Amino acid sequence: MLRLTWVQPEDLIGHELRQAALDGREPSAIAARWRAAGGTEAPLRAGASPQPASRYLRLLAKDLLDELADLPSALADGEPTSLQKIQALCPNWPAPATDTHPTQPASSHPTQPAGRRAAGAAPDPKSGGTRLAPVSAPAPTAPLTQARLEAAWLGRAVGCLLGKPVEKLPLEAIRQLARSTGNWPLNTYFTAKGVPTELLTTHPWNRRSATTSLAENIDGMPEDDDLNYPLLNLLLLRRHGKHFTPTDVAELWLTELPAGRTFTAERVAYRNLLLGLEPPHTARHRNPFREWIGALIRADVHGWTNPGNPAAAAEQAHRDATLTHTANGVYAAMFTAATIAQAAAATHDIHACLRTGLMVIPPCSRLAEAVRHAIQLAEKHTDFDTVVDELHATHAATHHWVHAVPNTALIAAALTHANGDFTGSICRAVSGGWDTDSNGATAGSIAALLAGTPLALPDRWTTPLKNRLATSVGDFNGIGFDTLAHLTHREASRT
Repeated sequence: MLRLTWVQPEDLIGHELRQAALDGREPSAIAARWRAAGGTEAPLRAGASPQPASRYLRLLAKDLLDELADLPSALADGEPTSLQKIQALCPNWPAPATDTHPTQPASSHPTQPAGRRAAGAAPDPKSGGTRLAPVSAPAPTAPLTQARLEAAWLGRAVGCLLGKPVEKLPLEAIRQLARSTGNWPLNTYFTAKGVPTELLTTHPWNRRSATTSLAENIDGMPEDDDLNYPLLNLLLLRRHGKHFTPTDVAELWLTELPAGRTFTAERVAYRNLLLGLEPPHTARHRNPFREWIGALIRADVHGWTNPGNPAAAAEQAHRDATLTHTANGVYAAMFTAATIAQAAAATHDIHACLRTGLMVIPPCSRLAEAVRHAIQLAEKHTDFDTVVDELHATHAATHHWVHAVPNTALIAAALTHANGDFTGSICRAVSGGWDTDSNGATAGSIAALLAGTPLALPDRWTTPLKNRLATSVGDFNGIGFDTLAHLTHREASRT
């Protein structure tokens, strides 16, 4: 039996009830009707429940999804999706950069990696991580180079690959698996060698990823949506330039992205496109995943191609994100793009980059509050396990493990605690659980930009990738990260 994930109404309703409680609506009466009719909770980790619901329950679920959408939200005014309204709520929205394309000719390469602190060092409060009030975005200090972009692509791939075997696993399982091989605190790729059989029986690796992402199995970078979406956005910019529209994104997906390669909000939006809906309605119609992490993992290219211009990066990410997401799901993409844009301008201070990211999202939003809280925890505690435990205590009971709010907070905490060091950042991000491959990818992209060159990334991380990326997007299959850097640099240089 084909049981298509992420689109079954009887599964969507449980997720929508949870989302409604998060975004300021009162769903209790509708929840009671669903349960009284025999409806079940949403699957905890899978994309679909094992058995389909009855025809009656499926029709009821569709009706209740529409009723939930009509409920008023107490948070609506403070968490808009419209760019104009977002900007109105951001008192320190960054000014446009004076040089919106600070790029260096392709032949230029930096001679020194960015200065970084040792991976295990405690965060330094003097570095600025606790300054929560928005400040002006720092001016770019150096032009963007192909070497820096190659590092970013590699860093994203490495962080993703590190997190793939443990995606969907509980936090304690990740810790036990790493400890069983002497890899805790996490410092290299996961391996099955030496893991007790009884532990693997209790906590098996992610079945789709173990064959390509455990240390003994890595042979190039395997396909993953965390790399597919940056490739799609690179293709988007090559075809439409930086002034693309959400409709351009939709048309690109329909021609270049197989539906089976989409998940959560992206799959629902894809379905909505096929139903004849247009953006931004594609993000809202029966889409309980609209504040999950999907838009965030598409944000890197928008930051890479706007070095030193976080406002432009955030606006570009907004146009992309609103195809599939609303409110905090959109903010996560904007925050990430702005942070990356600042890092791409050779700003070596990760704390300044994160403060820049906070400048482009509503300061009273749930995402902004979660990120500030995470940064405070990272500055307060020397032991990162304590930071993670507090983040899980704050978010795990109320948020799905793929929701943008806790995952963005974890990324910010990891980067802050590691002071932007590459190994420290990706290992902290993955060791914190939740969406491990996505969090490792974003942390890796940002930290590698700070490093400045592929040569600054340890060989144990990059050598197994063999400068080769597998993908089903366009004609990119087998492409090298150096070539991707060249193509991205070209788009960064375009007006």
